[in-house]
Amino acid sequence: MLRAIGLMSGTSLDGVDAAWIETDGVRVARFGPALTKPYPQEFRAALRSLIAKAPSLAADDPEVAKIAAELAFYHAEAVAELGVSADLIGFHGQTILHLPKLRRTWQIGDAHALARATGLRVVHDFRTADVSRGGEGAPLAPVFHAALAAALEKPLAVLNIGGVANLTFLGTRGEILACDTGPGNAPLDDWAMRHTGIPCDRDGMLARRGRVAWDICARLLSHPYFRRPPPKSLDREDFASVIAKSGLDLLSPEDGAATLVAFIAEAVAIAPLPAPVRRWLVCGGGRRNPALMDALRARLGAPVEPVEAVGWDGDALEAQCFGFLAVRALAGLPLSFPETTGVPEPCCGGRVAYP
Repeated sequence: MLRAIGLMSGTSLDGVDAAWIETDGVRVARFGPALTKPYPQEFRAALRSLIAKAPSLAADDPEVAKIAAELAFYHAEAVAELGVSADLIGFHGQTILHLPKLRRTWQIGDAHALARATGLRVVHDFRTADVSRGGEGAPLAPVFHAALAAALEKPLAVLNIGGVANLTFLGTRGEILACDTGPGNAPLDDWAMRHTGIPCDRDGMLARRGRVAWDICARLLSHPYFRRPPPKSLDREDFASVIAKSGLDLLSPEDGAATLVAFIAEAVAIAPLPAPVRRWLVCGGGRRNPALMDALRARLGAPVEPVEAVGWDGDALEAQCFGFLAVRALAGLPLSFPETTGVPEPCCGGRVAYP
């Protein structure tokens, strides 16, 4: 058993999640403290700008290096604020580009600077090995979800709604299937920021006052992505141009938010699963949006609950996951599988930066 600090900066771009976990990469012995360190608004804007430009940037671009160094600084601060000892760090970094069909995925963050700042080994670069072998590179959480849910009744689905939404299906015979269902909070956050100056639809208040434009929702659901079988994954920006051309901009702020909420929920509902699910457990920031949770309950035909209903910490789950995956990487255990990312065979991953 090793003590790991997992660090996650997701596609919502809101900050660093840090969490302590004790694990051997197969079982979880203990959870420890966790925290979220929000990014300053100007850094969040810089990340958003970098993501928009990423397809045209070179790996050695000075702007990339500058933001990668700042990212490591905020992650080191999160580790310090956590205030616990550990054996290693699992550092996801920030995804700025994800194009698995081109065998390219790009997570920035200076792992060597983070190792020097914390004095700990840093396991990083979790996705490249999978993508280079023909996998989608995402999602990587299913093996962690399976470990957490070992004693829970199946079939069970764990739905993570961050900037992109993804699900893990856990079957009665130990099956693990996964895919990104479609956009998550990202377009809704961008919409709220644009129309209210607040970087999310807090408490679903905007969407709750609106009416769904079902014709626009249907237009969005006609995207070819939804006809692809899983495993499949998305980049944060994959739907940006489709949404821009959908007619959403002709709607009021309230109706636009309501339509995006319906779109996110419908995309989850049409995800192909091998068997009906008895229960949906929701993690990520989306579980805090009552309008979105109500939309999911209306469409999924089974109980929909935040993961706290089974004693998990929905704010810390992804960070805990990368602590778990860091230990698996050190042990040489696979992080991804044909049924979760489409990689041809179980795939190990991760590299180690030393202090």
